[in-house]
Amino acid sequence: MSSRQRVNSGVARRQAMAEHVMRQGTMSMAELAEAFGVSVMTVHRDLDELERQGMVRKFRGGATALASNVFESNIAYRLTAHLPEKEAIARHVVRLIEPGSSVMLDDSTTALAVARHIGEVAPLTVVTNFLEAIKLLACTPGVRLMALGGEYHATHDSFLGVACVDAVEAMSTDLVVVSTSAISGRYAFHQEQEIVLVKRAMMGAAARRVLAVDHTKLERVALHRVAPLDDFDVIVVDSRTPEEAVRRLREHHHTVEVASM
Repeated sequence: MSSRQRVNSGVARRQAMAEHVMRQGTMSMAELAEAFGVSVMTVHRDLDELERQGMVRKFRGGATALASNVFESNIAYRLTAHLPEKEAIARHVVRLIEPGSSVMLDDSTTALAVARHIGEVAPLTVVTNFLEAIKLLACTPGVRLMALGGEYHATHDSFLGVACVDAVEAMSTDLVVVSTSAISGRYAFHQEQEIVLVKRAMMGAAARRVLAVDHTKLERVALHRVAPLDDFDVIVVDSRTPEEAVRRLREHHHTVEVASM
């Protein structure tokens, strides 16, 4: 096994371990060692790294999950969660973008997946507050990149706050791609107020609004309402979304498109 494979294996194990702790609430080191087939010392090191990333809280003999809003907002978690679904959604969303238009992307990893494909419909002007997307798009031919400033938040790897909202409100784009952490009934939700304020500003700055969410976000509620579903022109979900969930979503929004995986 190469050193790179060992690193990737460790990253995947820690990701799965964090998700396991979140589902169970609290796990002992012995339980985690048995569940993942590794030594207690390996679990100890993995939990040190997960605690450093803000994904779990370690205590003597085990670990406990942080509040789900902290865990799910963490960029380290989001960059590796539900990748096939996000990839399928991104391929679908890119087909909704017209060459020569202007597009705003929020700081979601679903929008980052869109950014990876956006060169396929260049030339474009792209506006974003997500540092990972900025670094990616800076090297994408045919993309005129406009970066939104503000206060940098390492947990999200993005720029937020009043300065970011002001910068968004000074823009007018043809389309915006937004993702949220939860959808329930007639509303989209997110757990963090500062992110909600930027997403709302982005929606107000775009002529057409696309909500891109994988199936794990449906029929959940977070602390803050982002917007009614009717405020979006198109909602894109992945094909692992249960038919009943798609049907209920269409009861509240006529244009729901399912991205094939």
